[in-house]
Amino acid sequence: MRIDVLTLFPEMFEGVLNASILGKARQKGIVALEAVNFREYSESKHKTVDDYPYGGGGGMVLKPEPVFSAVEDLQEKSKTAPRVVLMCPQGEPFTQRKAEELAGEQHLVLICGHYEGYDERIREHLVTDELSIGDYVLTGGEIPAMAVIDSVVRLLPGVLGNESSAVTDSYSTGLLEHPHYTRPPEFRGWSVPEVLLSGHHENIERWRREQSLMRTLSRRPDLLGDAELTDKERKWLAERSAATNK
Repeated sequence: MRIDVLTLFPEMFEGVLNASILGKARQKGIVALEAVNFREYSESKHKTVDDYPYGGGGGMVLKPEPVFSAVEDLQEKSKTAPRVVLMCPQGEPFTQRKAEELAGEQHLVLICGHYEGYDERIREHLVTDELSIGDYVLTGGEIPAMAVIDSVVRLLPGVLGNESSAVTDSYSTGLLEHPHYTRPPEFRGWSVPEVLLSGHHENIERWRREQSLMRTLSRRPDLLGDAELTDKERKWLAERSAATNK
């Protein structure tokens, strides 16, 4: 997989792309990651990439020319048509499902904005997707792009040491993940649930599923409507919910 990030601040990505799991994925050749400064594609004398908005108003707007030129250059060099993603607070909320979808692509181009916003022609005629990581505004699209890259790359085969980790993560199953425990079995008087020490795999899986259901019910009940649940599980949740609301 190849991921190119168009940004005015490529230095922001140096630590993120070279450390931890992302760094190892690059070393293994599983993914090629590059931060591209689209200021280099500006044709103006002073490499200008922004200008005042037509109609007045505060802030500066990213010009279309350097962004189009940068993306088109990457498209010409690519073996496949890349998915071009605009990081934008107005975009589609980024979810685990979207990460799984993007992980199936061969080439992604992420565009990180700055200043007041983008020239609308970038949005209308260049990108394939617009993504937001939350209902708040940041100074630029770099941090959201890092979040998307991390979320997508960890899903690629061979990136995680345990391939089942990504499958059982929160949101991957439609539910929040069950609690985790490790050694020691008792810490400051707090004990690990006995079932996890029993070695009985069927009982452990049942406990984990019930904990996942209960955690989702208490913290993110909105997820349950789309989760794949059995009739028995829905009845079980309804009983727990009724008992809690008494």
